Amino acid sequence: MIQKITFFITKCLIFFGAFFAFEPHVYAQEAIAPQTLSGLDKICAGNNFNEYFATFSYVNFPAGTTFVIELLDGASTPIATTLTEVIQLGGGQQTIKFAVPNNLVGANDYGLRVKSSTGYTSTRFKTPAGDSFFPAFFKDYEASFYINDRSDSATICVGGTLTLSVSDLTPEIPGSSPVHFPNVKYKWYKDDVVIAGQSAKTLVVSTTGKYHAEMDYGQCSDVNYGSNRVNVTSSSTGSPVTIDSSLGNPFCSNGSGTVLTATAGNSYVWKKDGVVITGATSRSYATNESGLYSVDVDFGGCSSTGTINLIGNGFNASIDVADSTKIEEGETLSVTVTTDATSPTFEWYKNGNIIPGATADTYVVTTVGNYKVKVSQTSGCVASMEFEFKVTGPAIPTLVIQNIVKLSGQNPYWNIPDAYKNADTTVIIISSNGDKVLDVTNYQGDWPQTAIDFKNINPVYYYVIQGDAGEKKGSITVIK
Repeated sequence: MIQKITFFITKCLIFFGAFFAFEPHVYAQEAIAPQTLSGLDKICAGNNFNEYFATFSYVNFPAGTTFVIELLDGASTPIATTLTEVIQLGGGQQTIKFAVPNNLVGANDYGLRVKSSTGYTSTRFKTPAGDSFFPAFFKDYEASFYINDRSDSATICVGGTLTLSVSDLTPEIPGSSPVHFPNVKYKWYKDDVVIAGQSAKTLVVSTTGKYHAEMDYGQCSDVNYGSNRVNVTSSSTGSPVTIDSSLGNPFCSNGSGTVLTATAGNSYVWKKDGVVITGATSRSYATNESGLYSVDVDFGGCSSTGTINLIGNGFNASIDVADSTKIEEGETLSVTVTTDATSPTFEWYKNGNIIPGATADTYVVTTVGNYKVKVSQTSGCVASMEFEFKVTGPAIPTLVIQNIVKLSGQNPYWNIPDAYKNADTTVIIISSNGDKVLDVTNYQGDWPQTAIDFKNINPVYYYVIQGDAGEKKGSITVIK
């Protein structure tokens, strides 16, 4: 069903009353006055429906002015919508057809406004009930789903707990389960009564009853899209499950990590943050990562779940550069690492080779290449982490093969056009002695990476490029 939102934009002095009486200069300024929404008290978008219409009138805007519709969250932060069509109605009116973002985080306090290309924006409009806020959700998943791996029964061990999880029965099919969508929240029920405070994709139960789940899209929820119902009964056998960490908790996350060991049972299914760990079916599981770990233990006739919130006592670090950054001729790039590590050390690398003397938390890049910095904590929990980034330079003319490499320049590498940088193209470089020094596909413009022996002359190499863009041959002269 098409829903319409109607706005009226005017500059009439009488419409704004006493406000204009105190601001007589507004005759020369734009003003947007949204009217009460008609026929729309919530936005329930999804993959099956996501189109809305906003009709408004406007006067005295400069020629060429365009308009867009913006969502406003509870903090009045604007969120861009997708404009799909503009329908000119004449007489200073138009209709905008738009869609809301498919990554919209659902909430009950969204608003809507019109914004012009001149920068003028309206206030939030009101619903027919007089509210300035309304629910807006994008329903990533709209279908029935399963919990407890589709089984309608489960037996809990005496004194133990059992974890019911939203199932992903076909992980190889994208979007086949709501667990593929992190924005989805859930409502869990026991004996058809909602369980307060439970919105995750897993539920830990300790009592018998009939359980099921529904996706929680607020006022856009649909009870027809729920899970199967699981009848949880109890057993007089089995026992509670505990998980021990060989390095304790918190643990020092270095080396091979810590070994998690569960209470002995017949079979085991390990999970991290609610997701099954492929192949982790033994009593013990080794890990070097923090997270919420759980294990479902089958005792033969009943199951029980143990959990541990594993915390690493290493350190945090971040880097202030993008994965790939371009610098122009003569430019430099300052890169800084921020960390809370105790007595940290820093090692900087270029093209896999350590950079002598680069031991500070900041390094100034002057040439293109593939860079890495290793940050280490040297006291207490000895650990390290690495950050990689790439620095590129000005592009060379399309399909022109560079035949001179100047090692002292800003770009001391042999570059080739992007048309040859792909997995279907082979790049071969041969020395004047006939030795093959490079034979790769998907070449990324990073040769030479090792020292060149100049002796008494500038060495000459020969290249062959073979791929869909054709075959190219030529020579490369390397100079200091």
